[in-house]
Amino acid sequence: MPTAVQCPTCQKEVIWSAQSPHRPFCSKRCQLIDLGEWSEENNKISSPVQSTDLAQPDPQALIEDIEAMLAKNDDDFFK
Repeated sequence: MPTAVQCPTCQKEVIWSAQSPHRPFCSKRCQLIDLGEWSEENNKISSPVQSTDLAQPDPQALIEDIEAMLAKNDDDFFK
């Protein structure tokens, strides 16, 4: 039995499967509404800053991580 979730924007039921390409959203419209909320900073994930969060990351490790993420994404991701 497929899993059903609620669209975070409109609360419509969405079946979690390959036939729902915008999951967990019901449509591209709801996906873009949510993106707009984040870009306007109406949504945020916040926690107290820890001293370990202030440490400078290794730039070479960051570059390698980014390159690995880009390599595994499909070409249509950037369209």
